[in-house]
This record gives sequence, C-alpha cells and structure tokens, in this order.
Amino acid sequence: MRPHQARRLIADGATVIDVREPAHWRAGHIEGSVNIPLTRILARRGEIPQGAVVTVCRSGPRSARAAELLAAHGYAAYNLRGGLREWDYAGYPLTDASGEPGFVA
Repeated sequence: MRPHQARRLIADGATVIDVREPAHWRAGHIEGSVNIPLTRILARRGEIPQGAVVTVCRSGPRSARAAELLAAHGYAAYNLRGGLREWDYAGYPLTDASGEPGFVA
C-alpha cells in the first residue's frame, strides 16, 4: 500500500510494525510504531494485536516479507510499499526515540 493509504489505515487504528534494527528505528520512525526486527517477527508475534497491521522498513522489501509471514499466521497485514523513504518523500512525519523530528536511517 502507498503512504496515503497506510496513513488512513493507521488513523483507523492499525498497528505499525517497523521491522528495521533498533538503531534505525531510534533515528526515525512513524510515531506509535512498534520496533520488531524482521528476524524476530514470528517469535514476537504474540505482542502484535489482532486487527490491521502495517509493516514498514527503509525501502519496502523486508517489510513485504514481514507482511507475508504475518498474513500466513492470520493477520490482516499490509506492507508500506517504498518503505519509510516513500513515507518521508510524501511529506509525512517521522519521529526519533526522544520525540524529536526523525530521519530515515
């Protein structure tokens, strides 16, 4: 899904799962997102509430894989195509770990 579609889904209560490594998440992420690296997504799926889930990474491939894995386990999972780079390009905000404006790392 494209950034404007993801933004609507998030506004409607979707959970955002950022599958990048923690240092990248700390540099900049979608506000309210949960950081679960792709390598841990299945091991930590119990932390993900049922309902719509938007998976994100820097450019899209890792989050596409995460969405596939979650969908195979019954989640309504959607990938943010183009990742946070596309989100940022669309002009949507990113925040860092301290709540200040963030950047895509």
